[in-house]
Amino acid sequence: MPTNSGPIQQRAFQVSRPSSRGRTLEEKIAALKPRISRSRIESLSDVIFGLALAISTIPLISKLPAKPFGMLVDISEFGFGFLILMSVWMGYTNIMSVLPVEDNTVVTLNLLLLFLVSIEPYLFYLNITFDLASHEVFLNLASVLYALDMTGLMIILGLFAHQLAREERGLVSKDSMAGYKVVRNTIFVSAVLFAITILPIFWVIRLYGQPIRFYFWFIPLLLSSGRRISNRTVFI
Repeated sequence: MPTNSGPIQQRAFQVSRPSSRGRTLEEKIAALKPRISRSRIESLSDVIFGLALAISTIPLISKLPAKPFGMLVDISEFGFGFLILMSVWMGYTNIMSVLPVEDNTVVTLNLLLLFLVSIEPYLFYLNITFDLASHEVFLNLASVLYALDMTGLMIILGLFAHQLAREERGLVSKDSMAGYKVVRNTIFVSAVLFAITILPIFWVIRLYGQPIRFYFWFIPLLLSSGRRISNRTVFI
């Protein structure tokens, strides 16, 4: 026997349908804003890091070494740039696999970090191309810009790690949180080490004919390697 259930079903549908009356204006505006998905950011970062590594190999094939020892010099210079990019990539990938990307600030910092990564090979190429004897002014400027670029990279990575290390956010477990605090502190120390090399004294003082600015850039790599060995909770 047919029953008159139309009004009851209609009222049930109206009750189950989410209402927007209780939401504030800010929440409504935020709901209308387009969001960039994590997969798109990861795809973009993979492309930029891959291109940066590919571009960094150009100095190896663009010119032949004048002497046999020059091959070792070219490979060692490429190795330094490779380790820098790999260190940044490892930290970035592991942090972004946990850190939410819904925040506009996180997205903006991501884009800024990827821009700094994209210009790193160019700045590094200038540092290994300009001759100290004939292009001292250009080499000095190129090294300052490279130090600024690496400082920016370290600061942004440190800010990302800081978000994971905050207890009130609860993004990771307590054991991992302690590891991310170590990561954050090490990255910020690396940022300071790159930043202080901008000072003129690091250009004036020479060691084996080269400004000590270049030697100081190895310290963040050593700190990063030491931290990975001692801290197995977070592998970045």
